[in-house]
Amino acid sequence: MRLLIAGGGTGGHIYPALAVARSLRERSNRPTAPDLVWLGGHRGLEADLVAEAGIRVRRLALRSLRTVDRSINTVLDPIRLGLSVPQAAAILAAERPAAILTTGGYVAVPVLLAAAPLRIPVVLWEGNAIPGRAVRATARLADALAVSYEAAGRALAAARVPTYVTGTPIRDVTAIGRAEARQRLELPPDAPVILIFGGSQAVRRFNAAVAGALPRLVERVHVLHVTGDSAYAAALAERERLPVELRGRYRPSPFLREDMLAALVATDLVVGRAGSSTLAEVTALGIPSVIVPYPHAGAHQGANAATLADAGAARVVSDEAFDPDALLAATDLLFDDAARSAMAAAARGLGRPGAADAVAALTLALAAREPLPPVERIEAMARGTAA
Repeated sequence: MRLLIAGGGTGGHIYPALAVARSLRERSNRPTAPDLVWLGGHRGLEADLVAEAGIRVRRLALRSLRTVDRSINTVLDPIRLGLSVPQAAAILAAERPAAILTTGGYVAVPVLLAAAPLRIPVVLWEGNAIPGRAVRATARLADALAVSYEAAGRALAAARVPTYVTGTPIRDVTAIGRAEARQRLELPPDAPVILIFGGSQAVRRFNAAVAGALPRLVERVHVLHVTGDSAYAAALAERERLPVELRGRYRPSPFLREDMLAALVATDLVVGRAGSSTLAEVTALGIPSVIVPYPHAGAHQGANAATLADAGAARVVSDEAFDPDALLAATDLLFDDAARSAMAAAARGLGRPGAADAVAALTLALAAREPLPPVERIEAMARGTAA
């Protein structure tokens, strides 16, 4: 059985799909795992990330990251999109997948348009509380919708497609325990630890806050700080300015690809953006968080963050208000056991660690032309409570 995954652009579209791909390979009850093929575009991260996962990649003419500034691509992008529809149809006709999973975004548009006349069933996943334009435009062409937030399901109700609140597919967060994670990262077993990262968007706001607060910050807590490539050298220089006895409390890294799960498991508080994958892992692990939504993403991150804040799982600080003093104030949570415990419990209540399995189950059902699973079954699977 061949299954096709369509997605690209940013990690927010790619990593959830890769999590489902792992589950598809593990869950299939056939003698061999399904043959997976990935359909992406140009300019996005999918070419490298997907190849590393051992999945064959095909690419459309469109760029999976749309141009936001005015340039020649403002004219060329709609042309590329138009060319990608017949291209997608040709690829689907050649690959003949039993079903398609798409994680929305620009790539989803030609794929859904091409799949409908070919009668290839599609699961469309939306990771934000406010669905993106591509998802809103094409949701009616899907056979099942999987969403991370109930608000997204309500927003897409007009599509009249079976909708499941699965959460965001993530890696297996039980792969490492807290003691092992702290040992790997050379952190004391009982010291308060804060993890600070801005994701791929506007990390400079976080780096500036850390630089301004650092001498006071390390007097209180151990700091894991994801700086991005461009700011790493400056962070190392700031570290060298600290008193010798405090330098070990500050751990800047340009990225934490292999150690990101360990960092999450080891930390007591996350300060970061409100991307769907970030919040999914934070809630699955029951970590209190201070969220600084990225302000230039069509209000998506603000709505994502509000879901956690309304449940008592996070505190929200606006981008313009996030400065060294705000960062230092965030660490007060580490010394308020009652508040931190309440936030951790609220986060766990929102967590859906089995989201990848839930979306995989929907995809496999469509591929086998079986009835879609009951909502209650998918809900239990997503929450990790299915028998």
